[in-house]
Amino acid sequence: QVQLVESGGGLVQPGGSLRLSCAASGFTFSNYAMSWYRQTPGKERELVAGISRAGRSTNYADSVKGRFTISRDNAKNTVYLQMNSLKPEDTAVYYCNAQFMLATYWGQGTQVTVSS
Repeated sequence: QVQLVESGGGLVQPGGSLRLSCAASGFTFSNYAMSWYRQTPGKERELVAGISRAGRSTNYADSVKGRFTISRDNAKNTVYLQMNSLKPEDTAVYYCNAQFMLATYWGQGTQVTVSS
């Protein structure tokens, strides 16, 4: 069955770094564009970063440009989100998303908390 399993979340101080990973299984990973979203209580889920199937194209929310980097390893069926210079407003549950035509899959989410 399809699985997206996020890991790497946790508590970090402002200015710190975290790297999230999302391991995929149950589908042809290289066919899917991958994205990271985040959500805080009472707010809609928002796109953080996306990467094309071969990894040649990326896009970022304005709020994370220059601080976050999305990458993927199609040999390992894994997508990453390197988060640097973290701010308290980055606190959220981060979700991995896979998208191909009408098919979309979500992970269960990983909590990132930025606090001193």
